Amino acid sequence: MDEHSFAPITPAERRVLIVLRQGSSNGRIAEELVLSRRTIESHVSSLLAKTGCRNRSELLLWALAQP
Repeated sequence: MDEHSFAPITPAERRVLIVLRQGSSNGRIAEELVLSRRTIESHVSSLLAKTGCRNRSELLLWALAQP
């Protein structure tokens, strides 16, 4: 995870991260945030790119390490 290329996380992505930290699936995140599953997939993809994580598991570990 290269912190030099880190782009700011949007408020919408932050909301997705909060629910992701609870171990929720994309479908569950979509239900909780009242968004489409495709929108959640898009946010997760963006978060992967912004954080340099290679997969959802790394993203979850990254999210758990954030204050």
